[in-house]
Amino acid sequence: MTDYFLLGIAAFLAGFVDAVVGGGGLIQLPALFSVYPQAHPASLLGTSKFAGVWGTSVAAVNYLRSVSIKWSVILPAALAAFLLSFVGAMTVTHISPIYLRKALPLVLALIACYTFWKKDLGSHHKALHSGNKELFLAICVGAAIGFYDGFFGPGTGSFFIFIFVRVFGYDFLHASASAKVLNVACNFAALLWFGYSGNVMWVLGLGMAFCGVIGSVLGTRTAIKYGSGFVRILFLGVVSALVLKTAYDAFLR
Repeated sequence: MTDYFLLGIAAFLAGFVDAVVGGGGLIQLPALFSVYPQAHPASLLGTSKFAGVWGTSVAAVNYLRSVSIKWSVILPAALAAFLLSFVGAMTVTHISPIYLRKALPLVLALIACYTFWKKDLGSHHKALHSGNKELFLAICVGAAIGFYDGFFGPGTGSFFIFIFVRVFGYDFLHASASAKVLNVACNFAALLWFGYSGNVMWVLGLGMAFCGVIGSVLGTRTAIKYGSGFVRILFLGVVSALVLKTAYDAFLR
C-alpha cells in the first residue's frame, strides 16, 4: 500500500507539471523504476504512457476552454506527430538511442540558457507565420518531435513549447495549450505500440491515471490563472531538472 501511495503522489505531481510545461515523465518514470526495479523497462514505460495520456488529454481539454488555438495548423501537426511517434517507437527496437542520449543534456541546456537570457521570450502572443508556411512548419515540427518522442522521449513537451514560442511567436500559455494537443497524439501512438506488445500494467496504470488527472486539472487551472509568466518560470525549472537528469543518465549511470 505504501508503494501505491507513493506512485499516486508521483502521478499527481507529474500530472500537475506536465499540464503546465510538460516533463511529467521526469517524476513518474523514476518512481515506477524505484518501486518495480525488477520489472521489464518496456512495461514501466508503457504503464507510464497509459497513466500519463489521461492527464494530458484532460489538460488539453481544459486549455481549449480558455485558450484559442489554430486548429487548421495544429490538427495536421498532431496527425504527423501521431504517425511519426509510432514509427519512432518501432525504430527504437532496432536502433539504440545512445548517441541521442548523450547529446540531449547539451540541447536542453542551450534551450534553458536562451529562454533565461531572452526575458521577453513568450511574453506576448504574435504569430510570426501564416498560411501555408505556418502549416508546413507545424507539420515538420510535429513529425520531427513526434518521432523523437516515440524513439526516446524525455522533454518532448518542453521541446514543443519552446518551438511554438521561438519559431511561431506564441506566448507560453498558447504554446503550452498547442503542445498539449500534439502530446496527446504522441502518447496515444506510443500507447498503441506498448499495448499491442503487452507492455502495460493496466490496473496500476489506471490508478495512477486517476491521480494524474487530478494533478492535471489543478495544473491547467494554475497556468490559466497566472498566465505566461508563471508558465515561463516553471518551464525553466523543469528544463533545468531535465538537464541534470539526462546528463546523469548519459554520463554517470
